[in-house]
Amino acid sequence: MTSVNESSASSRVLHRRIEIDGLSIFYRESGPAHAPVLLLPHGYPCSSYQYRRLMPALADRWRTLAPDFPGFGYSDTPEPAAFGYDFDAYARFLGRFTEALELREYAIWLHDYGSQIGLRHAIAHPDRIRAVIIQNGDIYEDALGPKYETIQAFWNAPSVQTRQPLEAAVSEEGFRDEFVGEISSQRAERIPPDLWKLHWPLMNTPVRRAVAVGLMEKLKENLAWFPNYQRYLREKHPATLILWGPEDGYMPAPAARAYLRDVPDAELHLLDGAGHWLLETHFEEAVPIVRDFLARQLT
Repeated sequence: MTSVNESSASSRVLHRRIEIDGLSIFYRESGPAHAPVLLLPHGYPCSSYQYRRLMPALADRWRTLAPDFPGFGYSDTPEPAAFGYDFDAYARFLGRFTEALELREYAIWLHDYGSQIGLRHAIAHPDRIRAVIIQNGDIYEDALGPKYETIQAFWNAPSVQTRQPLEAAVSEEGFRDEFVGEISSQRAERIPPDLWKLHWPLMNTPVRRAVAVGLMEKLKENLAWFPNYQRYLREKHPATLILWGPEDGYMPAPAARAYLRDVPDAELHLLDGAGHWLLETHFEEAVPIVRDFLARQLT
C-alpha cells in the first residue's frame, strides 16, 4: 500500500531543466519515475503551464512530462538562424526531448499547435506511440472554423494590411481573447488571468513576437501535412480519445467529429459549454474521462 507521504511526493509537479542541442529547456514532470508516460506538448499561446493541474491529477499512476518549446515559457529563445521555428523544427525538438529523457513508449496529448507537432513526431516515431488524446487540434481542412478567416485572408493576399491582425493578436489583449473570448462569462470566471498576465511578459520580446506571428503564417504550409496526419491515424490506428470543447471558433464540433473518418472507433466526448481551454473550465469533468482512458490503454 502506498503511504500518504509517498502518494504526496508522487503527485508533486517538479520544475526541471535539461540541455538539448545547446539550449536550456524547461519542463514540468510529475508521477513515479517508472510509471507509464504521457507526453504533453503545449499549444498557443501558452506553455507547459497549461498542464499544471492535469499533471498532479494523474500522478498516482502515470508519469507526465511537459516541456516548454524553444521560444516559449521558460525555455531558451535561440536566434532564428539557429532554430527553424516551424512545425518541422518543433517536431525534431520533441524527438530530441524524448531521446534525452530516454522515453521508449508513451501516450501523447495533442492540443492546438501541439497536435500538429505531436502528429509529426508520431509519424517519425510510430513505434513509440501507445495512445493519443486529442483536445481541440485540427487536421481536417473542410472542418476549419470561421475564426480562420483572418489568417486565411493573409494567406490568400499577404500584405501589411492583412498581416496587421496577426500582429495585433500577439499582445496581452490578444492572448486574453484567446482564453476567454469565446465562452460564456460564467465559464470565463473559471479561467485565471495568470494565463495571459504571466505569459505575455515572457512572450513580449522581438524574437518571440516574431515567432508567434510566424507560426500563424506557417499554418498555410501545414495544411499540406493534413493528409499525412490523417493517413497516420488511419493506418497506425492508435487508441484514441477525442476530448473537445465545441465553443471554439477555430475548431468547432465538426472538427472533432472529422477524426472519426480515420479512427471510427475513437472515443469522442464533446463537453457542453467548453471551449479551446477545457482543462481550465471543465477540469472536474475531463479528468475522470482521461483517467478511464489511460487506465485501459496505458498500464
